[in-house]
Amino acid sequence: MRAVIQRVKAAKVTVLDELVSSVGPGLCVLVGIKASDTAKDVEYLVRKILALRLFEEEGKRWQKSVKDLNLELLCVSQFTLYHRLKGNKPDFSAAMKGEEAQELYNHFLDRLGQSYDSSKIKDGKFGAYMQVHIENDGPVTINLESPEQKDADREVDK
Repeated sequence: MRAVIQRVKAAKVTVLDELVSSVGPGLCVLVGIKASDTAKDVEYLVRKILALRLFEEEGKRWQKSVKDLNLELLCVSQFTLYHRLKGNKPDFSAAMKGEEAQELYNHFLDRLGQSYDSSKIKDGKFGAYMQVHIENDGPVTINLESPEQKDADREVDK
């Protein structure tokens, strides 16, 4: 699993000019799921996202996490994070497909809510053509990817 995490002053998602979700200060997390991802990848990302120290305390940078400061998260599914270029055209065959990806993404949202405060977790609309409006703070952008699992580990997950 891959996440692009941005520290934001505010962020919102709209679909067909309708507001779907919005947050104030916190994080906007773009989430990509590859075909081989499992619940172990979800656990890794949830733990890391909630523990990342991207916020200041008393003028010192990188001291507090979103959880420490009780801030919000806006999560947006984005299969395009798993692409490779074929010439100049992106190929998304590494991304997990539709229904299976939606199940794992929903599990990711559930685990965030269980590990933090579900009222602070906001979401886009899975599979929709969305407009994501981000007021980046810093800017601070962190790329995060779950570690590759060995084949033997993956067999246990199934």
